Amino acid sequence: MAGVPGNAKPSVSLLSPDCSASRCARRLVDRRRSRALRRMRRRPDADWASIRVVISSQLDAFERDDADAAFSFAPPFSGSSTLPASSSQMVSAGYGRCTGRQTVRFLEPFVLSGQPIQPLEIVAPDASVVVAFYIMERQPGGDWKIVDCAGASSAVSA
Repeated sequence: MAGVPGNAKPSVSLLSPDCSASRCARRLVDRRRSRALRRMRRRPDADWASIRVVISSQLDAFERDDADAAFSFAPPFSGSSTLPASSSQMVSAGYGRCTGRQTVRFLEPFVLSGQPIQPLEIVAPDASVVVAFYIMERQPGGDWKIVDCAGASSAVSA
């Protein structure tokens, strides 16, 4: 290709006809995550403290069996302003190990692919240990929401 040295690929603008929908979408997501990462690097302490408050508040709501309050810390589900009862029961069942917990310890947070991730070590009443990874997203108003949470059981017991 003329004007492109070696194996370098020519840059494609988001408005270029050479930009497929999926490539454009990936670029937009990558740019948004890059901005989020830069913000996290500028104000990590305040942002991580806010993230810990959101997660603690959601765990407290689950402990009180207050699904409405717990789900208020997640962004709205598409197509609906409320969570269907079956989904609420499914998610609550998944958080069952968080209720009645003995201890929760916030581990070292990190940013992966532009997404802030806050890991927690949760010791359940049966002394089993779960590490939960909370994936966070800053909302347009500046507040933090929990967009996903994945857990992994540990081979270690407390």
